Order: sequence, then C-alpha cells, then structure tokens
Amino acid sequence: MIDYFAMAAGVPLLPPYKNLNATRDFGHHGVNFAVAGSTALPTEVLASQHVFSPVTASSLNVQLDWMFSHFNSTCLDDQDCVEKLRHALFMVGEIGGNDYNYAIFQGKTMDELRSMVPEVVDAVMNATRRVINSGAKRVVIPGNFPIGCLPIYKTAFQTNISTAYDDSQCLKQLNEFAKYHNEQLQEAIEKLVQEKPNAILVYGDYYNAYEFLLKVARYHGFETEKACCGIGGKYNFNMTRMCGAHDVPVCEDPHRYMSWDGVHLTQKGYRIMAGWLLHNIFPKLQCRLFG
Repeated sequence: MIDYFAMAAGVPLLPPYKNLNATRDFGHHGVNFAVAGSTALPTEVLASQHVFSPVTASSLNVQLDWMFSHFNSTCLDDQDCVEKLRHALFMVGEIGGNDYNYAIFQGKTMDELRSMVPEVVDAVMNATRRVINSGAKRVVIPGNFPIGCLPIYKTAFQTNISTAYDDSQCLKQLNEFAKYHNEQLQEAIEKLVQEKPNAILVYGDYYNAYEFLLKVARYHGFETEKACCGIGGKYNFNMTRMCGAHDVPVCEDPHRYMSWDGVHLTQKGYRIMAGWLLHNIFPKLQCRLFG
C-alpha cells in the first residue's frame, strides 16, 4: 500500500530499512521499517497469552527502535530531526492484524480475541505517541481489513450455514470482529488527538477501502473469491500448500484477481484500495495529490 502513497506523492518507492545499500542511496526520501508477519504486541507478550508468532520476532517495538537508530544516523541533532520530519508522512501500520491472525489459527475463541483488542490498540497508540514525540506532524494509523472476506479465512471457516455470510459472501463474525478492533482504534485516535493537538492524526479506513475494492471488482467482472496463486478448494487456497510451494500454480491473468495468495492482494487490488484511501486520507493531511 505504501508504494502507491509514495507514487502519489511523487517520491521513489521506500527502501526497506534492512537493505543498507538502498537506505544509503535513497533513504532521504523515506524508509520502510515494516516486517512481513510482524505483530503489534511483542512476541513475549503474545507468548504469555499462549499465542506464538511463527514468522518473526521483529514486532512493532523492534521496528520503532530501528526507526530511532535511523534518525540518529541521519540527523545532525534533535532540532535537525524536527526540521526533517515536520513535513514527512508517517504510517503506523497496518499493524495488529497478525496478532489476531495467529490467535485465531491457534484456536483462540472470539471472546479471547476481543480481550486482546485493548492491548493491541494500546501498542499501536504508544507507537504513534513515540513517533509524534520524535517530531512527526502527520501520521496515518490504518485499521484492519474485513478479514472475513479473505480466502485464507473463508477456507478455514467454510460452512454450509448461509446466514454465516453477508451479501458480499464474507464471514460475518470475523468482519464484526474487525469492525470492533477498528472502532476501538478510532476512539483511541480521537483521545490522542486531544493529547497531541499539534499533530495531524488520520485514521486509515482499510475496511471501507476494501469494500470499495469488492464493488469495483464485481462491476468489472473480476475474480473476488479465489486466490490467483494457490491450489484446491472453493477459494483456490490450501494452508498446507500455499503460494510459493512446489507445484502450486499461478493464474495467467493476475490483473483480473483481487487476492494474490489468499492472504495478500494482487497489485491491482492494492492499487484500487490505495486510490480510495488517497482521496480519503490526503485532504485530511493537508497534502497535495500529485497523481
């Protein structure tokens, strides 16, 4: 998603922080500190709740530490950092979705998931507060996707009970949970706005952006149910034979699919979502759209 924000702002795509050559050559335009599969809560906090992060230990607090290390290496002093950062755009996430993903697939109940929300939201808000204290003036805090629409979940919780699905053929219970997280996040953002009145904080509405994507995709006759890269079942997704595994095929026309691998979107999907988000978010940031 961030790539489309960068293109709209007319700057190069953000290099990953750990690619030292790229950050040295292009880091003055911005840096991406995100890590695939990372969580908002530290892995040890999740482990204390019997939720295990199988992909990475580089949770949000680790990524923030990298950010401050980057600032220390690129700013002459604190005032220089303030000057450099006051016109920058920060995106804190989307983060927190993996905390729930891991909990769901490790057997947590819906009540247990809901009990995690305050702590996940607090982690996101504390990260945002640290970003503001470092000199950030414009921050976007994205919410969660309607996860009940994703092939990975629709495969895992497939049912013949028609009332489990909404009009978009998404799982109602999982989407209601995503809405609950997003409501709590928006309330927390409103409180932080009162605490930090000199910063512009904007909620990134990934939920409604995804719903817009579904409407556009259906209008154009694109595939909204199946993954492009995958195998088997109603949604072309198999948890034990995921995209990238041996003999797992890729569709010939990914531009007509919204889901790439059952978990992530195709580039077409992200581009449509980003277009909605850009027009929703940028005016609130008092930024100019270039594309």
